[in-house]
Amino acid sequence: MSGSFPNISISTERLVLRPLDEDDVPALAEMMNDEQVGAWTDVPQPYSEDQAHGWITQHAPAERESGRGINFAVTEFLTQRLVGVVQLAKTNWHVRSTELSYIIAPWARGEGYASEAALATAHWLFTDQKFERIELRTAADNTASQQVAQKIGCISEGVLRGACIAHVRADDGTWSDVRTDFIVWSLLPEDLDGAGDRLADTDGFTTYSDWN
Repeated sequence: MSGSFPNISISTERLVLRPLDEDDVPALAEMMNDEQVGAWTDVPQPYSEDQAHGWITQHAPAERESGRGINFAVTEFLTQRLVGVVQLAKTNWHVRSTELSYIIAPWARGEGYASEAALATAHWLFTDQKFERIELRTAADNTASQQVAQKIGCISEGVLRGACIAHVRADDGTWSDVRTDFIVWSLLPEDLDGAGDRLADTDGFTTYSDWN
């Protein structure tokens, strides 16, 4: 069984989650060049505007149309400024399951945007798309991302030992790989009860293993 995601937008009190467009290229490239993004994701460093343009115009539409996943630009409702991205990937339409990850721009952290965007995406998946499971994977040392998972109601299912590659930047600007563990989290429809009460001003990163 296979399917595809609709080309839609999702609104919350403060945010709009919408398809990425070419106007997002400069802000997306700037966001991806942040040191913490380099540390916790597989986004190439440095990340060019050409790479951002290719992601927006080629990779993201292909993922949505094939049913493998969907990428949302997360923008402020009032300013329309790009504050982050939410990605669904590795979607299994038979099991009705997908993997969720997110990145928040450095200037927008501490506002609860990651939690708000992830929770809105989960509500949409469970209600409109009839999904039954969302999975998140966070690096063992990425406590900020783990806090976001907890606040939206995720349950920790266990540890994948040595399954994650984090990155450390040296004084000369070069990056080296560091092997660490993945913590696996799941979110089911019934886990959303009370999730709104748990949201707090904490943002983080999950690993974007697909970004290249």
